[in-house]
Parts: sequence; structure tokens; C-alpha cells
Amino acid sequence: MEESDPAARVFLDELWAAEVAPGFEVPGWFFLRVRRHAEKLTGLDEAETATFGRHAHDLLSAVERVTGAPAVYLLSFGENFRHFHALVAARGEQVPPESRGWALPRLLAEGRDIPAARALAGEVRLAYEEIGRRREHASMR
Repeated sequence: MEESDPAARVFLDELWAAEVAPGFEVPGWFFLRVRRHAEKLTGLDEAETATFGRHAHDLLSAVERVTGAPAVYLLSFGENFRHFHALVAARGEQVPPESRGWALPRLLAEGRDIPAARALAGEVRLAYEEIGRRREHASMR
């Protein structure tokens, strides 16, 4: 993932990255991942723990703003991929009730659309950057 396509990336800093993950190219789905190896949320160091919430908040806000989804999920299981990451997934109105919540990842196969997912990543990147600029501007007041 460290060598992911920049077009699929929302952001990359010294501790965290968010991008459309290979194999998970559903429009509105992104992985928020720690860059160094940590297997669980409890494996994060102090700096990673201190910055996780802000990145998660801003990424979910950006996805919500761009997609207009009524729900944006933050899911982390950590059993199949032994590296801490969270799936941020927009859930649209068209998703039937039986596929909402914990069942949403079952829609991966039918929802994959690589070009649309990457195009949306660019829009989410711009919204994410705008959210950060507004926060910086507000803190300077």
C-alpha cells in the first residue's frame, strides 16, 4: 500500500495514509491505515493514537460531503490483514436494509468500479484538504 497510485490517495503524512485500497475499489470506500506496522488499534504508539481521531473525523466528513451518503461507516476487524487499518465506507440510500451496518462489506464484489472509485478519491482529497484548511484558519483566529 505504501506504493499505491497517487490518484487513489486522499492523503499521506508521516504516520497515516488514506486511499482506495487495491481489491476494495468501491466508490466511497477508503482505507485509513497507519504507515508503520501495527497489528491492532492497541498497537498504535502515542503519536499515532493522538492523530487517529482527527484523521478519521476529517476523512469521514470529506466522504460524507462528497458522496452525500446518509451513513459513512468506520470499520476495523484486523483478522485477515494483520495491519491496523479502518475501512471508511459510504453507504448510499440504494443499499437495502439487510445490507446495512455490519453486512455492508458483503457488497464489495458487486460494488467494485475502479475508475469511479479513483475519480471519487480526487474529490474526497479536495474536500479533506479544505476541511484541514478551515480548521487551521479557525485556530488562527
